[in-house]
Amino acid sequence: MRALLLALCGLTAVSACGVATGGTSREALPAPVQAAPVTKANPSKRPLQGRTVVIDPGHNGGNYKHTSKINRQVDVLTKKKACDTTGTADSTGYPEADFTWDVSNRLAKILKQRGASVKMTRSDNTSWGPCITERAAIGNKAKADAAVSVHADGSSAGNHGFHVIMPEKIGGPVDPVVGESKKLGASVRDAFHKGTGLAYSTYIGSKAMDYRSDLGGLNLSTVPKIFIECGNMRNTAEAAKFRDPAFRQKIALALANGLQNYLK
Repeated sequence: MRALLLALCGLTAVSACGVATGGTSREALPAPVQAAPVTKANPSKRPLQGRTVVIDPGHNGGNYKHTSKINRQVDVLTKKKACDTTGTADSTGYPEADFTWDVSNRLAKILKQRGASVKMTRSDNTSWGPCITERAAIGNKAKADAAVSVHADGSSAGNHGFHVIMPEKIGGPVDPVVGESKKLGASVRDAFHKGTGLAYSTYIGSKAMDYRSDLGGLNLSTVPKIFIECGNMRNTAEAAKFRDPAFRQKIALALANGLQNYLK
């Protein structure tokens, strides 16, 4: 049997089979090296994991078909206003509602990739509304960490640049979040300017920061919220940028970065 084992192993000294070639003693083999346990590295936490963001794409593509509904007056605490409007359009007929819908969906995709839970105030661009009061209520119900209403302005053609609109204290539900809304606005302003290269507004606000007490979407908000007018759709140069899908992606990325800088 011994000869058979040696023949099978093909060894002349101490075989791997544990059989010594001389004498009757066995030579102890070194203990096998234990491999380190294989563990899966924990994926890094996505930067916006656990955060909720509400995106409000301004207006709606079907508003113009429902004038009686969108003209209905609603209470925004400081005054009565129309439920919604059609928004503006550039000289080619490209509507603000189409612009805001596209940018908002791009923004939502980026935020979700970064781990955020995202809620939109409207689910399509073909119907009407919701009213500005309902848009605020959606953010409140979601208990959003931040909310942004995406718009583009319709000013005189010679005006250009973007601006951020933040709430003022009105003795209403927005008062406790006015300070945080200002921080959110500054963060988005800085990231938007850096990411798009667009100038600060030449016609509204100071350094692209404006404060208003007549917007229902802000007055009725109990969560930090801002509006952004991404530029002037009546300005030829800015309107051309807004019609470019690549530039709309740049806008969405800049907005996402501003939101993330605020929320981190």
